[in-house]
Amino acid sequence: MIRTNRAPSPSRREFLAAAAAAPLGPAALAALATAAPNPGMTVRTRVGTGPISIASGNGLRACTRAVELLKQGADPADAIVQGVAIIENDPEDQSVGLGGLPNEEGVVQLDASVMYGPTHKAGAVAAIENIKNPAAVALLVLRRTNHVLLVGAGALKFARLHGFQEENLLTEKSRKAWLKWKENLSPRDDWLDDEQRDPTVGKAADPLAAVTPMHTTGTVHCSALTAGGDLASCTSTSGLSWKIPGRVGDSPIIGAGNYCDNAVGAGGCTGRGESCIVNCAAFSIVSKMESGMEPTDACVAVAKRIAAHTLEIRRRAKDGRPDFDVSLYALRKDGAYGGACLFPGGTFAVHDGTAGRTLPCTPLFEKN
Repeated sequence: MIRTNRAPSPSRREFLAAAAAAPLGPAALAALATAAPNPGMTVRTRVGTGPISIASGNGLRACTRAVELLKQGADPADAIVQGVAIIENDPEDQSVGLGGLPNEEGVVQLDASVMYGPTHKAGAVAAIENIKNPAAVALLVLRRTNHVLLVGAGALKFARLHGFQEENLLTEKSRKAWLKWKENLSPRDDWLDDEQRDPTVGKAADPLAAVTPMHTTGTVHCSALTAGGDLASCTSTSGLSWKIPGRVGDSPIIGAGNYCDNAVGAGGCTGRGESCIVNCAAFSIVSKMESGMEPTDACVAVAKRIAAHTLEIRRRAKDGRPDFDVSLYALRKDGAYGGACLFPGGTFAVHDGTAGRTLPCTPLFEKN
């Protein structure tokens, strides 16, 4: 074996201390990829031997429902898909399903994937329109076809053949947000920005006066582990708001936004999908758990990889760190679980078979 006198890699805390003192250039970001995980991270485990489910921060209702169904004997894939449907059906969650924020043309396009541990098979749909429960369609792709991914018109036709009803997914709230965004895109187009409109001599109705366009990369992820040790995972999204029509993020890409291995565990991601795709984020989480890392440590290690590989100047803030966020989630086969994010504020949900709660993700960087 070749031995070297190379100095040990910096710890996460040492790296963050240095980062606070100076902007991060490409070399510093590259060093982040080899920084050792914080040895003091909490390892969270389930209570007892019953089923457990974890989800992204917006998915407490999803993982709670999944556990309820698992206790009734449901298959884990059915349990998580029915759990995720609660979020997909909620018009107030503008990052998923009904009421999701549309693309730049005002059309809601949805993506979803399901992976099933016992057979190591997956099903997914991308850029599907007019169907509010893409995760349920993805599950049918998994179970009833020899394929993994159906997209666009083909995915919609497949859903219709299986009895899914088309409906307009663009709610009034999301339509107004899209129109507000469109009006304020550029002062040089033919849409008048807020500050370009002439004042009126009397009171005038403004249907968009109270609307603040939001930019979302939000998604719902849910993974579940049965009492018998079988796993399934699901990710569903309406994708990046105002995206180019046809854009597909990480959610339907197996290994990017969703992955599980029945012998190891499950991983999922929410946030900037492009960064999760190029870093094979969900697969990497599971791979690191397979190599012996605790779930939270595995998520932090992948967060480091994402930060280290953010080399496009336009995607880095003035201090050199990424100008976006990503949250990562892990559920191990023995019931241990964890989550991490690039910046403080990320959360994930868990139901350990006894109670459901929302917990903070471990941030890679201490401050935005």
